[in-house]
Amino acid sequence: MKHNIRYAAGSDVGRRREQNEDSGYASGRLLVVADGMGGHAAGELASSAAIAVMRELDATLPETGADLEAALEGAVHEAARRLVELADIDPARRGMGTTVTAMLWDGYRFALAHLGDSRGYLLRDGALYQMTKDHTLVQSMVDEGRITEDQAAVHPRRSMVLRVLGSEGRAEPDMALREAEPDDRYLLCSDGLTTVLGPEVLHEVLTTVADPGAAVQRLIDLANEGGSPDNVTVIVADVVAPGAGEVSVYRVGAGS
Repeated sequence: MKHNIRYAAGSDVGRRREQNEDSGYASGRLLVVADGMGGHAAGELASSAAIAVMRELDATLPETGADLEAALEGAVHEAARRLVELADIDPARRGMGTTVTAMLWDGYRFALAHLGDSRGYLLRDGALYQMTKDHTLVQSMVDEGRITEDQAAVHPRRSMVLRVLGSEGRAEPDMALREAEPDDRYLLCSDGLTTVLGPEVLHEVLTTVADPGAAVQRLIDLANEGGSPDNVTVIVADVVAPGAGEVSVYRVGAGS
């Protein structure tokens, strides 16, 4: 049976930043979080430009029969080309980049694309799963057995990202296709949330706050109460029965 999604999105500058370099987008088919980086407002431009390209999927993707993974991966590559074009126009933008964590929905399954250290989570049957792996120096060190997860959380280079969508050339996203089930709940977020809130807190909010909009706001509030050192962008989406979904479009953060 085909299902809909009910969703909400929000973004906040956080407690230590003056500008919001995050961008978020949520529609009935596409969810995207992008965390920009680069000086002289280049981070804002990178995240908002990437989402501007990717949201064209809403207009161009056929209602049925689409290859979700190919369409989403193609949109990520097109966004990368756009960042290269923008850097060619203004050399001061060279080196700018953005994370991208995106999900494309057809009523039965999601395609997932991921670059960087924003994250995607799935809450299913009361258990919370992290769907993405951070493309960071500390995660590579954990994978190699050089440090523990606890050491990674306090490592001085924990914010160093190894793979992003950037102006320096094409980076390949991690891609996956995930079958959805009724009552699944998805969370996409920038690292401004997860550097402050651990999985136990995420699980508590996602299991106790039923409304997606209220859950988004609660997570942002908790991150700010914890002194979030970065911008915070959150999308929560629930798989619901046909006819019970959203029709709104959310544009939040730098791209709003």
